[in-house]
Amino acid sequence: VITQFLKLETVLDDSVNKNIELQIERGGTSKILSLLVQDLHSITPDYFLEVSGAVIHPLSYQQARNFRFHCGLVYVTEPGYMLFRAGVPRHAIIKKFAGEEISCVEELMSVLSKLSRGARVPLEYISYMDRHRRKSVLVTVDRHEWYAPPHIYTRDDSTGLWIPRPAFQPDSPFLSSGFKNVGNMANQSVSLSGEHVHEDNNHGLADGVTSMETNYEDPSAYASHNNASDAGVKKRKMEEDLPADGSAADVSLNETGETKVGKPNAMQDDVLMDYQGVTAAAANASVAERVIEPTLVMFEVHVPPSCMLDGVHSQHFFGTGVIIYHSKDMGLVAVDKNTVAISASDVMLSFAAFPVEIPGEVVFLHPVHNYALISYDPSALGPVGASVVRAAELLPEPALRRGDSVYLVGLSRSLQATSRKSVVTNPCAALNIGSADSPRYRATNMEVIELDTDFGSTFSGVLTDEQGRVQAIWGSFSTQLKFGCSTSEDHQFVRGLPIYAISQVLEKIVSGANGPPLLINGVKRPMPLVRILEVELYPTLLSKARSFGLSDDWIQAFVKKDPVRRQVLRVKGCLAGSKAENLLEQGDMVLAINKEPVTCFRDVENACQALDKSIASDGKLHITIFRQGQEVELQVGTDVRDGNGTTRAINWCGCIVQDPHPAVRALGFLPEEGHGVYVARWCHGSPVHRYGLYALQWIVEINGKPTPNLDAFVDVTKELEHGEFVRVRTIHLNGKPRVLTLKQDLHYWPTWELRFDPETAIWCRNIIKSLKCSTV
Repeated sequence: VITQFLKLETVLDDSVNKNIELQIERGGTSKILSLLVQDLHSITPDYFLEVSGAVIHPLSYQQARNFRFHCGLVYVTEPGYMLFRAGVPRHAIIKKFAGEEISCVEELMSVLSKLSRGARVPLEYISYMDRHRRKSVLVTVDRHEWYAPPHIYTRDDSTGLWIPRPAFQPDSPFLSSGFKNVGNMANQSVSLSGEHVHEDNNHGLADGVTSMETNYEDPSAYASHNNASDAGVKKRKMEEDLPADGSAADVSLNETGETKVGKPNAMQDDVLMDYQGVTAAAANASVAERVIEPTLVMFEVHVPPSCMLDGVHSQHFFGTGVIIYHSKDMGLVAVDKNTVAISASDVMLSFAAFPVEIPGEVVFLHPVHNYALISYDPSALGPVGASVVRAAELLPEPALRRGDSVYLVGLSRSLQATSRKSVVTNPCAALNIGSADSPRYRATNMEVIELDTDFGSTFSGVLTDEQGRVQAIWGSFSTQLKFGCSTSEDHQFVRGLPIYAISQVLEKIVSGANGPPLLINGVKRPMPLVRILEVELYPTLLSKARSFGLSDDWIQAFVKKDPVRRQVLRVKGCLAGSKAENLLEQGDMVLAINKEPVTCFRDVENACQALDKSIASDGKLHITIFRQGQEVELQVGTDVRDGNGTTRAINWCGCIVQDPHPAVRALGFLPEEGHGVYVARWCHGSPVHRYGLYALQWIVEINGKPTPNLDAFVDVTKELEHGEFVRVRTIHLNGKPRVLTLKQDLHYWPTWELRFDPETAIWCRNIIKSLKCSTV
């Protein structure tokens, strides 16, 4: 007779895998049942699959009871990156993958092992919230090595550790690097992409996938920061339902850029005429809209959580770009840097001219101006698509003036062109964007165009004349509004960016630049270098400058040269580590460069470009400044930067370190002890999380050994063993030094490096230090 739960549990524990006789009473009738007592461990998973940051394992008894599912189904504990891109939420049950039914983890591994990098295959899943209907999404296999190869982790009860082993054989296509058959995969995706990401799923992922943080404080004190980050992500999602978002840019050199890509056959010719007819017959469309629509491209950009570099504030961006170059070998699209913020991104392009979605690669990020250039493979469009898609015509001159009429043209999320006629109210509005809590790219030294009417802060596109020639990009800018001392919120706004800067870089790429080569669609092309004066400037009215003591002669010279602006540029600060540092001071008025009066940012840019054209140039500008009532002549050096962005990062003990990016150097401080190892992110559950080594600081010493750069940092950390206590000296952004000790864990947190290889155009992941049994 059983009257206590403890006695019942003891009987069951003593009868595992045996039959017991159970006498019960049901409805007043006594019954005797024979039951087999099952081992709980047999239906509790002791292993899991980790692929692209996702954790997948058989559904446990506890969760099966909660969700009322069968034990052993393929259960997504954490979607990671690859599944997050597709819109697969937490707690999903995978039912079908790449056309094959999935009933266990082994079957999922078998299908995954046959896929190549860049492949796009459908996946079906169900969730406990909507268990009776399957949802279909499109999964894109990582083309870059954002994460370690798939591993199976098995629990070792003797040590209490989870031991990893490779999930696939070395000859698996999944493990091969490179962009093999990218064009074929892109064409294949056309027939598979009818069902896209379920937007409602992404809301539930916002706080789960972002496993890395940029804040400095203890995690117990950053709850509001984390919520604010999630709110920013959700705010971005909500904006996707508005008429359009992101950004659209444009440009093209017709005589060099536009080339026919083969002659289509009769059927393809009919299809081509159909698409052209649809565009031409757009209801009430202006000439500018009809001309520009075939050049517009919708962007969907994902940033892997494993490498959210340069202070990027979100993982998922949408935006509109414009094709600026299109030939048989290469296509280039321009877009704002609030859509493509960093080079470590996965970019998918959807063309307004033809229903196709193909991958793009970041090839140029301008170090100052708010635009990026993305390349695509024209062969992936197919003969019909390559014939319909074309580049926009660029019109850098004459510059827009106040009162000019322009057409604002952009795309909605449904790839429909929208346009309106507007009037330029201010063609030279100087931007003044403050630094964010976590430094990230912000537009500086830029003049933008303001219109009398637009489509709101989420609509971007291009500004054209009546013939559809692009005069400016109507791009998105990111800023952070601060409320009080501790509250801040991310916002975006749109302004016009004159396209002269884009046309200059495009001409260098097409005609041949002087920078290091980059592999684009299998062809090495030299990329341009940009010479800049790394000084943040801001305009001051001449009336204010007179109050500071500026002479009438200079004021008259400025008015004569530029009667519209009537301003002088002042120094807000120099970028730390630049050649101008310690020469120019805050508050200096820049009067002239090489004896020519300077009234706007473009004058400074033109002076820097003139140095590149001069054979005898020493890279210095002869600058006349006004400082504390005195005119001073200075020889100020300029810096040469590429458009690659950050191309190297190291994960040590769960923190991502990199070279300080320009937004950090713009704060005007770099530690004298060494400033090449900047902590950009940290991971939850890692040793740096446990011991309090957070972001926004430099690591200057490890165990008393200096770490002035990443190479020295690698040399020092290579010598550290598993379980060793490490003394770390750091210096915060505010200059505050600190010493802390942490215990290294190479089993779960090996030291690895992510580096972009321009020879192969692939982000490669290399292990620097790990245990022999741990190669992840």
